[in-house]
Amino acid sequence: MVSSRPSLSNCRQSSSHSAGKSNAILARRRRTELRRLKVLSNGDDCLAKRKPFENTEKEPNDDLPYHSSVIGRRREMEDALCIEKQFVGDENSIKFDFYGVYDGHGGSRVAYACRERLHKLLAAEMNIQNRSTTAEMNWENLMVESFTKMDEEVNETDVVDSMGSTAVVAVVGDKEIVVANCGDSRAVLSRGGFSVPLSVDHKPDRPDELERIECSGGRVIDWNGLRVLGVLATSRAIGDRQLKPYVIPKPEVTVNKREDADEFMILASDGLWDVISNDLACQVVRKCLDGWTCRRRSLKENHVRTNNAAVFLTELAMARGSKDNISVIVVNLKH
Repeated sequence: MVSSRPSLSNCRQSSSHSAGKSNAILARRRRTELRRLKVLSNGDDCLAKRKPFENTEKEPNDDLPYHSSVIGRRREMEDALCIEKQFVGDENSIKFDFYGVYDGHGGSRVAYACRERLHKLLAAEMNIQNRSTTAEMNWENLMVESFTKMDEEVNETDVVDSMGSTAVVAVVGDKEIVVANCGDSRAVLSRGGFSVPLSVDHKPDRPDELERIECSGGRVIDWNGLRVLGVLATSRAIGDRQLKPYVIPKPEVTVNKREDADEFMILASDGLWDVISNDLACQVVRKCLDGWTCRRRSLKENHVRTNNAAVFLTELAMARGSKDNISVIVVNLKH
């Protein structure tokens, strides 16, 4: 009589087969990442030739901060980027540059509207304050007012009930860096070889955000991850009219004085930060800016290196399994 019970040897063989299959998958993943990292050590500048998905028509030709934005494994591109040099200021006043990353959800319309309008609303608020007072900029009031007006604009249309967008924006002047964040996109500064977070993600399980949502009558439900009313995985955003007052557009604002040790700044959507830490992202950008991806000497060498850094971060995020759109801006503060 043949026993139907598996023998000890068969169990060992099955276990060995499963372990071997798992090891093979891990090995393939390592080889994929190593192939991408090899681009750095070979000095290959092929990444610089990649055409970014978004905003290429706005990219200038001189040595300015560069970006990369890819659809990744999503069916639709919902991210949007904005880079506006000297978006406010004239010859007789302090000049500021504007950078923004907008991560849409439920569609791209709110993110694209933010790309076109938010920096203009902020510039208008800054001009009003300049005319009304000689004191230093009240950056928190300026950002909150601009984000609130942006939210009101997008909510005037009926089609955005279930649409919204996170927003992380940075205003860079000669003396300070101002970051306003609403949602789970993020800004990180590299200062003296260390990563310094310039924003804190707004997640529904963040203790203060959870308390705010529940006090306003909402709930955080675990539905494929913790979500506001089981719908949205971020607790702050522009738009999302159907989730108010639980999801709010009010940004958190940080102001940092610029220092000689400041190297660069990274702004990116959560498609990057879901799989890459602040420290690793800064290490990768630092190596790119040090010339690991471009050994050719030219007038545009810094321009190419900065582009390589942004593109390489998106490539690395995809290799690490990011399932979202991935958008990155790298601001080289040394140039």
